[in-house]
Amino acid sequence: MRIERSITTVSWIPSDLLEGMGRIATRMKMAHHDPPPPDRLGADLPAAIEDLRVHDRFRFANHLRAYIELDDDGRILDCGYCGGGEIGATTVGLGAGSITIPATKLHDLQADPEVSDAAVRFTQTVGGRTGAPMPRAVKHPPFVQYGAPIVWTTLELTIRADGTHDAAMVGSSGFPRHWVYDDGGELVAKSSVAEYKRWMTSSFGRRTPWGDEDSPALVTEVETALERQLQESIMRGGAKPDIRRIKQGRSLVEQGSASSELFLLLNGVLVVDVDGEPLAEVGPGAVLGERAVLEGGTRTATLRAVTECKVAAVPGDRVDADKLAVLAADHRREDAAPS
Repeated sequence: MRIERSITTVSWIPSDLLEGMGRIATRMKMAHHDPPPPDRLGADLPAAIEDLRVHDRFRFANHLRAYIELDDDGRILDCGYCGGGEIGATTVGLGAGSITIPATKLHDLQADPEVSDAAVRFTQTVGGRTGAPMPRAVKHPPFVQYGAPIVWTTLELTIRADGTHDAAMVGSSGFPRHWVYDDGGELVAKSSVAEYKRWMTSSFGRRTPWGDEDSPALVTEVETALERQLQESIMRGGAKPDIRRIKQGRSLVEQGSASSELFLLLNGVLVVDVDGEPLAEVGPGAVLGERAVLEGGTRTATLRAVTECKVAAVPGDRVDADKLAVLAADHRREDAAPS
C-alpha cells in the first residue's frame, strides 16, 4: 500500500511589508508587491501552484510531497520524495510597458529520509532569488551585493504507517511572507515576523541553508475568514489607517484602559493577556479590539508585543457593527480566562 501526504508553502510580498528602497522601487514600477494567495488551493495542489505561477501570484512555492510503501503487514518497504519547488517572476516597468524577469531557483535540498519502524520523516528546503537586481551595502564580506537576497522555506513531513502524519514549516528566510497549506490545500498557518532590513543585509552566502545556516520559522495559526473580510475595510475603507510600531515587550493597549479603536496586526506576534494570564498568541491578519468598540470603549485585555509588531489602527465605527459582533462571539478569549 502506498501513502502520500504533503505540506506546501507559498512565499509572497504584501504591500504593507515593503520598506525604504523596496517601497520606492514599487512606486517607480521597478518592483511589485503581490495580492494575497487564496485561502484554499484545492486538492490538486500541483495544478493550483502552476496556475498561481503562470499568473505571477507568488515568488516561490515549496511543495513537499512524499510517500511510503507498506507491505501487507504494515511494514515500511520504501519511501521517497515526489514534490519540489516552483519559482515565480518579477514584473517591472519599462517605459510605457513592462518586462517580466524570471527568478533564479537554487537546487532543492532534500535530506535523506529518516526511517523508523513506524514512520518516515522528510525534510525539504526550497528557495532562490528574484530576478531583478538589488544593489546594496551589506554587513558581511564582500560588503556589497548586486543580486537579490535569498528567499527560502524549510518543511518537515512525518508519515506514519497507520496513515497519520505531521507537517510543519521549521525554517524560513526573514522575508517575505510565507503561507502554509495542509495536505488538502487549506491555509493553516503563516509566518509571523517579516524582517525586511535584516533579510536585505544578511540573507546570502553561508547565512542560508545552501551555506551552513537556516533560520527558525516563527509561525502562528491563520486568522478567521471573517477577519480576512474585515482587513479590506480597515486598510482601504476610508481614510488611511494609523500605522504603529510596537517594540518587543511593550503593550498596544492595557486591560481596563479607555479606547474605541480597532486594530489589524500587520506583522509580528501579540499575546492576549487577561488579569496577568496569557490566553493566546496572534499573528498577522488578526483583528483585535472589537469588544471595546461594542461594549463601551473599555479594553477587556492587554495586548503585548512578543516580537516587534506593526499594527494598523482605525476608528471603531469604520467596520460594520454586526460583523464585529460575530467576531467578538468567535473570540471571547477573556471569558475563557481562569478565575
